[in-house]
Amino acid sequence: MTVLSDAKIRAIKPKAKPFKQADFDGLFLLVSPNGSKLWRFKYRLHGKEKLLALGKYPDVSLVVARKRRDEARVQLANGDDPSALRKAQQQREAAEQHDKFANLAAELFEKKRTERRSAATLVKTEWFHRLLNADIGSMPITQITAQDVLVPLRKVEKKGHYETAKRLRSAASAVFRYAIALGKAENDPTYGLKGALIQHKVTHRAAITDPKEAGGLMRAIDDFSGQKATRLALHLLSITALRPGELRLGRWGEVDEKNATWIIPAERTKMRREHAVPLPHQALGILRNLRDLTGWGELMFPSVRSSQRAMSDNTLNAALRRMGYGKEEMTAHGFRAMFSTLSNESGLWHPDAIERALAHVEKNEIRRAYARGQHWDERVKLAQWWADKLDQLRQD
Repeated sequence: MTVLSDAKIRAIKPKAKPFKQADFDGLFLLVSPNGSKLWRFKYRLHGKEKLLALGKYPDVSLVVARKRRDEARVQLANGDDPSALRKAQQQREAAEQHDKFANLAAELFEKKRTERRSAATLVKTEWFHRLLNADIGSMPITQITAQDVLVPLRKVEKKGHYETAKRLRSAASAVFRYAIALGKAENDPTYGLKGALIQHKVTHRAAITDPKEAGGLMRAIDDFSGQKATRLALHLLSITALRPGELRLGRWGEVDEKNATWIIPAERTKMRREHAVPLPHQALGILRNLRDLTGWGELMFPSVRSSQRAMSDNTLNAALRRMGYGKEEMTAHGFRAMFSTLSNESGLWHPDAIERALAHVEKNEIRRAYARGQHWDERVKLAQWWADKLDQLRQD
């Protein structure tokens, strides 16, 4: 029986046609005219002759080739087809290379974009994915452990951004849950990290809720000496109690002055549901003044730098700081708390009407449908009462 050795293999010269140089137990070298030497294992399965590629010499040595041949013989003895097992392994490896965290995160982001999530949500999601991808983006989703995810979370925590770290964990969890739904992962390793992160005490956004102080705030807005559009935005925000992003991204096409209604489209609301806002006569007056300034464009509150972009999210808070209100006293979002507190304290309005005015969505579907129909007339009256209340507070 001819048995190969490294010396014999090196001495083999190519011929005009490919030929085989046998070792033993089905292992042989396939020598090509160009001089390449390829390891092959010949075996029979269910009476059919088959070949398994084992690599190229000298990249795969004689010792390694024999080891691979022996492994294949064990698989045969177990009733398996070495070629089929090899193909399945290659497919798994290819899937792992494709199913990296970054790829699945990108798929999830596109899903959210297709679902018309708000611009703010998409920007935040993209930012979270960038933070995560820096450490685990190149890893196959099935190989990522809780300790791997903890690395980017700890980086954020070290900067003192505890709430961001918590949200970053949630963003990672969303990617794993998406992968599970697609059958590309079996578990969410972030689940075990809930107790590992520093628990940050939540502080509510600063807001003025004392009637006397609210009156002082309204007078300060009246006297604001900055951009007129910014002053009008603050007035409109105080009356409508909208979220700042819903207001500053507003478009003229959403306002129906004839029916005194502003429809905030679903993609711009936090709850992803269209929100109708009744407009009291004070709000309509503000909009008429604003139209003289920006009615030539699509955006109600365009940036001073570009008419194609909306007022920045910092403009309204910066205006409050300029008026002397610190971030611990009042924020643009705080107008919602001011409206909620004073409206509830008045005892004049159904709590559900106030919640609907704030676009807080009832979780129960039947109750939500009922509330939407029942409280519109009350909300119209509530909106006018609130605008009148602010005028009254100005004078007190």
